[in-house]
Amino acid sequence: MNRMTNTVSLAGNLGQAPELKTLASGRKVCNASIAISERYLNKEGETVENTDWHRIVAWGKTAEILASQPKGARVLVSGKLKNSSYEDKDGNKRYNTDIVINEIYALATAAKKEAVPF
Repeated sequence: MNRMTNTVSLAGNLGQAPELKTLASGRKVCNASIAISERYLNKEGETVENTDWHRIVAWGKTAEILASQPKGARVLVSGKLKNSSYEDKDGNKRYNTDIVINEIYALATAAKKEAVPF
């Protein structure tokens, strides 16, 4: 049960080309964002689309796999939420919530019919 206390899974499109970095320690980290869109009909019967953006971070081999995906790729990621804070250049406290992913799957497109684990 302890492994399920901080778990998140999201399916969406990569909103930017993932950025892979190698740290001085040799460890690899990749940052990207994922867009999750939903559509619904409002009271007037019009289709409305809302998109939420989430920051994702991957480490090690998962970072390399994420970095191999192009901007716009449809993926399913799972991992955990990580909150952090910092002070900006004006001294204001800022907060971030990242999804630190440990699994990534390429989702089916019109040409593919199944999810492909990496």
